[in-house]
Amino acid sequence: MSVQERLTDALYGVGWATVRKLPEPVAVRLGRSIADLAWKRRGKGVLRLEANYARVVPGAGPERLAELSRAGMRSYLRYWMESFRLPAWSRERITGGVEIKDIHRLTDGMAAGKGVVLALPHLANWDLAGAWATTGLGIPFTTVAERLKPETLYDRFVAYREGLGMEVLPHSGGSAFGTLARRLRGGGLVCLVADRDLSASGVEVDFFGESARMPAGPALLAQQTGALLLPVTLWYDDSPVMRGRVHPPVGIPESGTRAEKTSVMTQALADAFATGIAEHPEDWHMLQRLWLKDLDPAREATP
Repeated sequence: MSVQERLTDALYGVGWATVRKLPEPVAVRLGRSIADLAWKRRGKGVLRLEANYARVVPGAGPERLAELSRAGMRSYLRYWMESFRLPAWSRERITGGVEIKDIHRLTDGMAAGKGVVLALPHLANWDLAGAWATTGLGIPFTTVAERLKPETLYDRFVAYREGLGMEVLPHSGGSAFGTLARRLRGGGLVCLVADRDLSASGVEVDFFGESARMPAGPALLAQQTGALLLPVTLWYDDSPVMRGRVHPPVGIPESGTRAEKTSVMTQALADAFATGIAEHPEDWHMLQRLWLKDLDPAREATP
């Protein structure tokens, strides 16, 4: 393990050990102070966030983009402060901290017994939404996690999410898809963050007027198992409560090849994500490159 990896692991360890013990108002102020400091430094993450917001809010000038990126960093640090503190939250704090519109789409889907796939973008706090599902709704679910470096940091995240009632599978390796499919065939719930896929298997979609790639997994799982596929978007407001909405289900096309059906369904997910992101851009924590033009500068010259 390199010095930087050991430092990264240690910092996250301090966060989980220390921030969780702070009174909530103190944690909120700390998160906002860290966010403002990072925003003022204008590092790569902040500049990338502004570049991504420029796609989401067309016509926004430099001042507006700066306002959005400052709010975006505050939202991002709110996510981290909440995540560090979630294991210490009471059942009442978790259940009272989330309100989801049209949750009947999920509960009705689960009652039908065919399994449900929830697909979310990087909006607000998806870990809190997961804790609310397991604690407030009493619905356990399975998800996947990217293998982080160092391995000890990945282990921290797995232990953290399993402590919230989630079954966590590693993203790498070929067994995750089969396990997810078995959970769905058993009438279970699968939750996947699905707005960014840089692999060769990603599905190209139109996202805010430009090409991006998103994972094929949610659409493929729905096709293979007959599970209901539901997009979900989340957002913060000025209260301690996180809001959200379960969007209408993404249907499986009646005709076409498997690849064609997957493309249509993934585009429908992208459209639902775009609706939620456009309404609450400051809660979209995308500090990485996403659009294909940003990943491959040669595409800029393509007519």
